[in-house]
Amino acid sequence: MTYFLGIDFGTSGARAIAIDADQKISQTIALPLEKQNPVAWQKTLFQLLQSLKKDVAQNLAAIAINGTSSTVLLCDTDGQPVSEALLYNDNRGRSQLEKLSKLAPPEHLVQSATLSLAKLLWFDEKVFTKTAQYFLHQADWLGAILHGRWGLSDEHNALKLGFDVQKLCYPGWLENHPLFPMLPRVLTPGETVAEILPAIATQFDINPHCQICVGTTDSIAAFIASGASKVGEAVTSLGSTLVLKLLSDHPVNEKASGVYSHRFGNLWLTGGASNTGGAVLKHFFEQDDLIRLSREIDPSSSTNLEYYPLLKPGERFPINDPQLEPCLTPRPQGDRQFLQGLFEGMTRIEAMGYGKLQELGAPKPTKIFTAGGGSQNPTWTAMRETQLPCPVLASPNPDAAYGSALLAQRGNLNDW
Repeated sequence: MTYFLGIDFGTSGARAIAIDADQKISQTIALPLEKQNPVAWQKTLFQLLQSLKKDVAQNLAAIAINGTSSTVLLCDTDGQPVSEALLYNDNRGRSQLEKLSKLAPPEHLVQSATLSLAKLLWFDEKVFTKTAQYFLHQADWLGAILHGRWGLSDEHNALKLGFDVQKLCYPGWLENHPLFPMLPRVLTPGETVAEILPAIATQFDINPHCQICVGTTDSIAAFIASGASKVGEAVTSLGSTLVLKLLSDHPVNEKASGVYSHRFGNLWLTGGASNTGGAVLKHFFEQDDLIRLSREIDPSSSTNLEYYPLLKPGERFPINDPQLEPCLTPRPQGDRQFLQGLFEGMTRIEAMGYGKLQELGAPKPTKIFTAGGGSQNPTWTAMRETQLPCPVLASPNPDAAYGSALLAQRGNLNDW
């Protein structure tokens, strides 16, 4: 039996899923991520590999890793971190927006405080770049631990660094920048890089011929896991944030709305990511309370609360406004009504998002698959079904790790 391993590094945990040649799950491993730093990432990666069943490890054919988009770090020639990791939602890059405005075209996607390029400029201002050789995304760095070839990335992660996914190259304005030499070489998601390092194979009793593939982002891995493959099919990932992805036959981009498109083989994956989502819910409610209160909500009723649920100022999509203030008032006396108001606000944002995509020329959604932890909440699903323009379906497998396993099995995305 041959197996393929997908690894997902999320905002609060990491998961590994091994599938066989028939795409059936053979093993699932889930671990918490108590800290978000490179030391914790590597430790968790090794714990996942250590937990593989012997049969799976010894017959592993390929591995692909996904990580959170725009989570980045600097490392030296040996891959050792020389900076802290800046997470996907870290907005320290706001101090670099003036520099960005002079560097990149005014309507370019990278004109954002939380995206990769702004973080690289912040690292440079703080002098971290003096001892660095490579600027890498989370998935890039973790993959290189396994194959040993530092300085590689994928088209999906590199988009928010400024990589031109239509021309498949870095733009001239970036190539001429002094920091350009530390940018990663960009490959196609799923492309084979190399066999697993012998030392790693020996340490975890893994097939020494196991191929390590170029990875992707967590939301695109969740999209792959859904099985969506036709123009008009979409996936909403209800995780810590709210991410919309819609398959289109042409790219759709608008910086003012936070809309951008990834190359997805011969199609385009257009969408955006809102800062609302599960992180807001977890800020106000424990998991047990979320489950209990959700059961008490009547999804056919309305609170008439006009919330825009954010934890701090700043939104990316469907409104791209770094100063947008959260709206979480008035707060009703009962927790049930408050939770329902949050659900309603998030549902409105999702509906606004798909409406914005259509307004910009994307195809009308024909079906929306749901992935992420929020997909398991039937109350929220019932609310969404009344507000969205097409059937809302549970993703056949909502785990991003499963999508990465499929990527490892199927290989280069351009060949699908």
